[in-house]
Amino acid sequence: MRGKLIFVAGAALGFVLGARAGHERYEQISGRASKLWHSRAVQRQVVKAEDFAGAKAADGVDAIVVGVKTLLVKLVGGGRKKKR
Repeated sequence: MRGKLIFVAGAALGFVLGARAGHERYEQISGRASKLWHSRAVQRQVVKAEDFAGAKAADGVDAIVVGVKTLLVKLVGGGRKKKR
């Protein structure tokens, strides 16, 4: 019981001390993060990542189509017939 009381008191103290500087510090961090995200260098890298992901997704779709076609040919028995 004593441990729980100490924990609750510590949490309350942390909340009060954090709330005093909390909003101002949050706004400061948020502003810096937004400035960094919208910087030219970061946005260049974002575009590169989007292009790379798009190309890989297209490659993946092509591979799936080829795989499905191959599977259908095997299931249906199309293509060359085996010699006996």
